Amino acid sequence: MSSVPWSTHAVELGADAVTKRFRAESREQCEREWRALTLLARYAPGLAPVPRSADIAAAEPVVVMSRLPGEQLRGTSLTGQQLKPLAAALSELYAAVPADVLAEIPVRPGRQQQLIAHIHRWVPAARPRVGDEVGGAMDRGLEWLARSGLERAATQPDVPRVFGPGDGNLANYLWDGSRVRIVDFEDSGLSDRAFELAEITEHVASWVDRPLDVVSFLAEFDLTAQERVRLQDCRRLLALVWLFLLSFDDPERPRNPPGTAERQAVRLSRLLT
Repeated sequence: MSSVPWSTHAVELGADAVTKRFRAESREQCEREWRALTLLARYAPGLAPVPRSADIAAAEPVVVMSRLPGEQLRGTSLTGQQLKPLAAALSELYAAVPADVLAEIPVRPGRQQQLIAHIHRWVPAARPRVGDEVGGAMDRGLEWLARSGLERAATQPDVPRVFGPGDGNLANYLWDGSRVRIVDFEDSGLSDRAFELAEITEHVASWVDRPLDVVSFLAEFDLTAQERVRLQDCRRLLALVWLFLLSFDDPERPRNPPGTAERQAVRLSRLLT
C-alpha cells in the first residue's frame, strides 16, 4: 500500500481499494465525494469507483472505494481511440442523475461568482509582480470580464443542469484500453455542461505537456446554442483564473515548467479575440 499526500486529503492505494483520508476542515469535500460515489453507483454503475464505506463524522473523515484499473489521461497524446471514450464517459456522467434527484443536489463549489470574487482578490497581489506579457493579458482579461455581464449574473444561466465532477484535471480520467472511468468527486455537485467542459479544456493539465485537441473534443458534444455561448464565456473566465494561479507559482519550487504563465497569457489572449 502506498500513500499520496494532497492538500485536502491523503490517498492510500491498496491492491483493490482506495482510501481517502480528509483533513478535519475538509469534511464537506468528504461528503461530496461519498454522495457522488453513491449516486453514480446507482445511476451509472461502472463509471466511477464503487463506494465501500465512509465515516464522515470522524476526526479525519474517510471514504473507502474500489480501485479502478487504467492509466490517467494527463500527459498522454489523446487519439480518437481515447478522445471519444472520454467524451462518452462525460456524457454518461452529465446525464446520469435523474432530474428530480439532481434538483436536491447542492451547487458545486468553485462556480462562476466564486471564481470572479477570487480574481478580484488576487489582482492587488498578482498584478504588480508579473511582467508585461502576463500583466497585459491580465488587463485584457479584466477588461473583458467587466463588460461580459458575468459579474451581474446573479441567477443560474438558462442552460440544462447536470451533475458535474468539479475538477477538469485529466489525471482524474482513467483509460483501461477500452473505456474511460472517472475518479475524484470532492468538488462535485450541480453544474452545467458548458462550465464543466471549460474546466477540462482550460485546465493546465490539458495543455502544459501534450495539448488536448480541444476542437475535436468539444465536437463530441451536441451543445445547444445557449451552451455554446456560455462555453466561450466559461473558457475565457477559467483561462483568466489559471493565468492568475500560474502567476503565483513559486520560482524556487515551481509546480509547472518555466514559462507556463507566459504560455497561458498567449492562450487567454487568443480566447479573447
